[in-house]
Amino acid sequence: MAKYLSVWRYNLNAPWPTDPIESEKVNETLLAATDHLLETGEFQEFGFFSDGMGGYAISAGDSKDMLRRAWTLTPLILSEVHEIVPYETGKKIMRALFKAQIEQVSASK
Repeated sequence: MAKYLSVWRYNLNAPWPTDPIESEKVNETLLAATDHLLETGEFQEFGFFSDGMGGYAISAGDSKDMLRRAWTLTPLILSEVHEIVPYETGKKIMRALFKAQIEQVSASK
């Protein structure tokens, strides 16, 4: 199962309510959705950035899970999703690539 980092931002071009009461209702709906995703384990971690305009979520699953999550809150929230390659896996891949490059250079001499 893949692990993902989602960086999200409020979409200021979205149709946010201007009435404070309605705005609070939308905010509570978003918080309830986030609570649900944390309670069900769909989000392993969730946080806000200190600028107040976005944050991050860490989750696991496959690409279709991530697409569903990203689109769930669109257009109010915009997500940038990155699959996380574990350090040990990335280290093995990088070493193999460097080794192949060195062998290629050595063979062309």
